[in-house]
Amino acid sequence: MTDIIKKHVDRRGVIKGGMASILATGIMPSILTSPAYAADYLNAPTGKTVTLGFNVPQSGAYADEGADELRGYQLAVEHLNGGGDGGMLNTMTPKSLKGNGILGRKVEFVTGDTQTKSDAARASAKRMIEKDGAIMITGGSSSGVAIATQSLCQEAGVIFMAGLTHSNDTTGKDKRANGFRHFFNAYMSGAALAPVLEKAYGKERKAYHLTADYTWGWTQEASIAQATEAIGWKTVKKVRTPLGAGDFSQYITPVLNSGADVLVLNHYGKDMVNSLTQAVQFGLRDKQVNGKDFVIVVPLYSRLMAQGAGKNVEGIFGSTNWHWSLKDAGSQAFVKSFGQKYGFPPSQAAHTVYCQTLLYADACERAGTHNPCGVAEALEGFKFSGMGNGDTLYRAADHQCFKDVLVVEGNDKSTSKFDLLKVVQVVPAKQVTYAPDNPMFKGGELGKCNPGKA
Repeated sequence: MTDIIKKHVDRRGVIKGGMASILATGIMPSILTSPAYAADYLNAPTGKTVTLGFNVPQSGAYADEGADELRGYQLAVEHLNGGGDGGMLNTMTPKSLKGNGILGRKVEFVTGDTQTKSDAARASAKRMIEKDGAIMITGGSSSGVAIATQSLCQEAGVIFMAGLTHSNDTTGKDKRANGFRHFFNAYMSGAALAPVLEKAYGKERKAYHLTADYTWGWTQEASIAQATEAIGWKTVKKVRTPLGAGDFSQYITPVLNSGADVLVLNHYGKDMVNSLTQAVQFGLRDKQVNGKDFVIVVPLYSRLMAQGAGKNVEGIFGSTNWHWSLKDAGSQAFVKSFGQKYGFPPSQAAHTVYCQTLLYADACERAGTHNPCGVAEALEGFKFSGMGNGDTLYRAADHQCFKDVLVVEGNDKSTSKFDLLKVVQVVPAKQVTYAPDNPMFKGGELGKCNPGKA
């Protein structure tokens, strides 16, 4: 390898900045025979196509989110292959994608059903990697599933582009070098929500938490409790509930005599729809406690959840990663493309997986390879915009995206089932950014990228 070429190859043997950096030196394309581009990684594509694995909940408590994720993935593949109107390929910046697949290969995909269960998710991801030759796995609407799949991808040697996962642990104690998260996390929800809750309800409040009993619920509960206690609220009690419980009446009844004047529902998907609906049916929103109107908080919202809960969401605050009503060019381009294809606006689940697919593809283009270690280096520290959340950083230290977060409120003047939430504040990224060694994220090491075995 020439001295000039060595200057452009990183410690992993991958060309920095992709092919463009080499061509700028005047070196001829014979560099393609360099060891830097050797097919020494798992599932290296050799034909005219490249296969991605979409692993989503097609059954279980988060199936609605999974269905919309699949829609987002299919739209991303269409745009990558040059179909449709291009969507965010027209707004993303900087961008190396050309609409001719990834590195000139047509994008194909296989799917799996996580069943919202970690074991099932690992099994389907393993099948896609070993039998279908998937070069990248993405998806999930449960943090337990995401963490399990991320670990499998690290062991196997492929990139995992996490879908909808909100637990602090995904890019905290369970972070992995082969895993990347675009979605925001529980800490960010707390940091964004607390000032809004203080302004709306004051400093002297007593909160009762009902919490999904797995990694996401635990970190969501801890994050919201920490953030609200910092503004003066007291946490009365924390009660864990099983995922997919369905009937939450036994958990809601004790709230009535607890002395709490706030109920925090650390639930997601159909669990949130059921627990919120039952809380309203129990009359909690009509009560007065401690001389105050009783209030309910849903820390993590989605349009799909609001649609399931209907008018029960009116006036209830929460946070969300993205909303289809945003007016920036990237959001509107995505909403237009998605709406034309499916006939209704996309959810945050569809948005984040669409972005993840494009971000992976773009990283491959910039790295000039599908080698996981080259892709990882291209994503680490990558700054981009035009994808719906303002200026965004994929932080190298933990592979977490930092971007604007939305505080939303149940809309009491909705005109359709799609505008049940309204954005009340766009919280800038700097307000929700934390140090990599924040206590809520300590305990794990990113480790080294694994390219797998060819």
